[in-house]
Amino acid sequence: MEEFYRGFAQRARDLAEKADPFTKRRLLDLAKRYELKSSGSSYGRTPPPRATPPNVLFSGSGEA
Repeated sequence: MEEFYRGFAQRARDLAEKADPFTKRRLLDLAKRYELKSSGSSYGRTPPPRATPPNVLFSGSGEA
């Protein structure tokens, strides 16, 4: 999986070389995020699912 993200990062950098300034900035930011993912950083990862649903869902009387 690490190699997959590194490849995406390199492709984004390659595209950035030929892009306008706005797109270049966005592509380089994207490449940076892919590099962080490939290194195993927690940046950009979704948090783990909750073990139990929030209590708000159980605040009713229990009748449907």
